[in-house]
Amino acid sequence: MKVLVINAGSSSLKYQLRDVTAGSALYEGVIEKIGQPGGEAADHTQALDLAARRLKAAVGSESEESEESAELPFEAVGHRVVHGGERFGEPVLIDEENLPAIEQLSPLAPLHNPANVLGIRAIAQRWPDLPQVAVFDTAFHRTLPEHAWRYPIPDELYQQHGIRRYGFHGTSHEYVSRRAAEFLDIPLDRFRGIIAHLGNGASVTAIRDGQSVDTSMGFTPLEGLVMGTRSGDVDPSILVFLGQQGYSAEEIDALLNRRSGLLALAGSNDMREVEAATEAGDERAIAALTLSSYRLAKYIGAYHIAVGGAEALVFTAGLGENSPVYRKLVADRLQALGIRLDEQLNLERSKQPRVISTPDSSIPLLVIPTDEERAIAEATAGLIATS
Repeated sequence: MKVLVINAGSSSLKYQLRDVTAGSALYEGVIEKIGQPGGEAADHTQALDLAARRLKAAVGSESEESEESAELPFEAVGHRVVHGGERFGEPVLIDEENLPAIEQLSPLAPLHNPANVLGIRAIAQRWPDLPQVAVFDTAFHRTLPEHAWRYPIPDELYQQHGIRRYGFHGTSHEYVSRRAAEFLDIPLDRFRGIIAHLGNGASVTAIRDGQSVDTSMGFTPLEGLVMGTRSGDVDPSILVFLGQQGYSAEEIDALLNRRSGLLALAGSNDMREVEAATEAGDERAIAALTLSSYRLAKYIGAYHIAVGGAEALVFTAGLGENSPVYRKLVADRLQALGIRLDEQLNLERSKQPRVISTPDSSIPLLVIPTDEERAIAEATAGLIATS
């Protein structure tokens, strides 16, 4: 089966065509500035038409400018949907019942779910008979025990508003956990590990017996680690104080989600720029890397306890896979746990899973590339095959 994987943003559409049987990506692309001046498409439906033409030109005989034909180079569509709430604990076929339920979760992920729905509706409008599957970022974390997901606040806030820890990046954490267990030749249902998904958005998850038992992101993707533009953990009273000083809810949201993190600390949310500035002796950049690596190391130490002794620490995603500088900063803080980084192995570049720790390290440090698109495509194909 060939599956089109869609990650729809409010003004962008990332897409990848996957051959599920071969386990390979056939084509990928992105359409940006949808509905904006200078953009390639007026709306998401038009963006999908453009993507379909490009796919046909890449894998078929048609040119990108040719008229739309009935035959598509894919048989189903898998969508990344950020928030599944408590209702969706596994991928679902999108139908007239599920789509409104996904829309109702938009207040829990206002930056993501509305855009995800735009992509789903655009597909339905253009190709109404094409099966679509929603794969949720939150689903993998449905195994969190209550002591990990519950906040110590009045119960009515959970009962009436669903305020609890949900966790995110679940598709990546699940995929990388499986790959790590395979790499170490440990049955997944006995694997204990810590997965650090590090990119512009970042989270770390504690894995016990192959399941998520704690994770750093919470009610929204704001909680936890220092990220590109997100603050991560802050004293909640700061929000109250800012409100008393006249900040609106919208201003506080923008402050913590779009103007904080590395951007606030170092003046850039691009880790490559921050690392270059650090090498040049920039004090703000040095402080930013020190703070963010310290925050991650604290979580890793806590999750080592949460899983009953991790069998591996895994770095993944853009920063985790490609920044030996950042990995070293984090690993050096973990020496009290007996973790030892092999500096030469850490500098090597590879797209394959690999060990970057010394033989005498208490647990192996691994770098395992994530592949969320592959995981979404496989989940889509599997659900359709059994439906």
